[in-house]
Amino acid sequence: MITTSPARIVEDHHGITEQPAIDVRGLSKRYGKLEAVRGITLEVRRGEIFGLIGPDGAGKTSTFQILAGVMEATSGSANIFGRAAREMRSQTGYLTQTFSLYPDLTVAENIRYSGNLRRIPPHEITERGLQYLQLFDMDRFADRLAGQLSGGMKQKLALVCALVPQPRVLLLDEPTTGVDPVSRREFWDVLAHLTEEGLTILLATPYLDEAERCHRIAFMYQGEILQIGTPTELCTSLGAKRIELRTADLRKAESMLSRETGPDKDIIDVQRFGDRLDLLVRDADKERKWLTEKLKGAGLSVDEMRVDEPTLENTFVARLRALGRKADTIEFPAKKDHSSLRGQVAVGAANLVKEFGTFTAVRNVSLQIRNGEVYGLLGANGAGKTTTIRMLCGLLDPTSGTMELGGTSGNLRSEAVRKRIGYMSQKFSLYDDLTIRENLDFFAGVYGVPEEEREEKIRWVLSFSGLQGKQDQITGSLPGGWKQRVAFGAAIMHEPDILFLDEPTSGVDPLARRAFWTMINRLADGGAAILVTTHYLEEAEQCNRLGMMVAGELVAEGTPSGIKSQQSGHLIEFIVDQPQRAADLLKSDTERWRVSLFGERLHLIAEQDPATAIQQTTKRLEENGLHVISAREGRFSLEDVFIAIVEQTRPQGKPVTQN
Repeated sequence: MITTSPARIVEDHHGITEQPAIDVRGLSKRYGKLEAVRGITLEVRRGEIFGLIGPDGAGKTSTFQILAGVMEATSGSANIFGRAAREMRSQTGYLTQTFSLYPDLTVAENIRYSGNLRRIPPHEITERGLQYLQLFDMDRFADRLAGQLSGGMKQKLALVCALVPQPRVLLLDEPTTGVDPVSRREFWDVLAHLTEEGLTILLATPYLDEAERCHRIAFMYQGEILQIGTPTELCTSLGAKRIELRTADLRKAESMLSRETGPDKDIIDVQRFGDRLDLLVRDADKERKWLTEKLKGAGLSVDEMRVDEPTLENTFVARLRALGRKADTIEFPAKKDHSSLRGQVAVGAANLVKEFGTFTAVRNVSLQIRNGEVYGLLGANGAGKTTTIRMLCGLLDPTSGTMELGGTSGNLRSEAVRKRIGYMSQKFSLYDDLTIRENLDFFAGVYGVPEEEREEKIRWVLSFSGLQGKQDQITGSLPGGWKQRVAFGAAIMHEPDILFLDEPTSGVDPLARRAFWTMINRLADGGAAILVTTHYLEEAEQCNRLGMMVAGELVAEGTPSGIKSQQSGHLIEFIVDQPQRAADLLKSDTERWRVSLFGERLHLIAEQDPATAIQQTTKRLEENGLHVISAREGRFSLEDVFIAIVEQTRPQGKPVTQN
């Protein structure tokens, strides 16, 4: 049982002493012999966005369930505003990973039902529901069935339902998994406003670029909290720099440098992206010289080398590796050789159109993907990505246009073509009521994996998934991240030379995501053509080329660096004393998408030269009583560019999403 302890009085970041909103002391949770939470201690201040990050199985969800009053702890205390968490359920909002929306009820009916459960007066439910729907720009969808909403809109509705009772504390367990970047930024803008009004938020997220929007973060591993601090403090504590390296043969350079990499070496980590390598190093000046000589000795030119600060994801992975966790995967037991296909057109489409009645989902899309290439298809929810994939792999007939798969332009559903294709859909492509082993046996049979190869490949999938010895577990009982790993393994057992991956790493933690991309790159290096969709744009940079879809059209295409270099304007980063007030002020002066908040950092996309933009913006902020602590020009992220491209279609009358 949870024992209550006197609430501590702490000093907040403004120097004001007050009681913490969430006060956890020595909290433990056991399930039989498994100790999921091991004596953690943390405090969350009032009006703070506090992030809980860690790999799958770290104990985050168990901690959330205890704080939400859903279950009791084995020992320790969990207090919310000085009272036991279970006694504060009426003042705590909790958004689980799976949510609790009713697909057959409308948006308004879901809100009404949620409010009635908390015994909120009907008129207050109506008023608050409308207020929050307007905040999310969803009030016009009040009569739409929840089951007909896009993924992003479902997340927003679930948040509205949690907010209607006006909780003092909000617990969000991976609230933006599967949400496109535009909706995710809108989601975070709302969270920032809510904390400004006094709401306290504790959240978990597998997306570490958005974890940088938190005020503070706790790094959780195997049921323990290892480190707490601001995102900047966590990254700085690593004592390392990040080097972006561009060279002609990334595969050769990665292979060579990986042998010089380790937690105790000068090069801590090396990660391959679509058109560069990222190296985490202890001494940037020393390593720049060494890298130049090393690559020159191997006959590789250095096209560009740039030093920057490590990202939060760099820090997260480095910490896990120092603890003995690795993202390495055992060698896939390949029996086929696709290397002779490299450079050939594997997937081709010309003027592809798909209409559903009067609605046009895909408009004149033309693209080519070659063997040995990883191509990323990006777009907001409803942009037409999944419809395009289903046509390209022969599952859906186009209304017009031509397609080609592996040199075949006739019957794309023939058995010969089908055996060359692997497809992993958003819905995992697994049967929840079968065991893991039964699922793998089924897909091995469907894809025609030879009997003599099946056992070895099933063992590989179990190893890749981290599920050795658990093959008899019912698949539906697996957390989402583990399901994704099994589904990926099932999709490649027959060694396809054309692979379609629709959001393969949704909900997967950063270290497991590394394992996915290590395997994806190995398949591409071996000659496979791979099309990937993702809403996590930091991982989209691992693709060789990208295509961006808006309202069914392919509106931009190129390498990650090429697309970013085409973006007009400059990104300016400000640190100010009142970030939310500053963001609201700047949004009133310009297009809202040009301003975004990342914890204490404020990003502005300006068309003027950097010096002029900094001078004019600083003057504007200071005139309104806001103090600018620092300002500098930053570099565009792929998310910045994606949102700019999507938002700039609005004046042309194109909807950003279809649903």
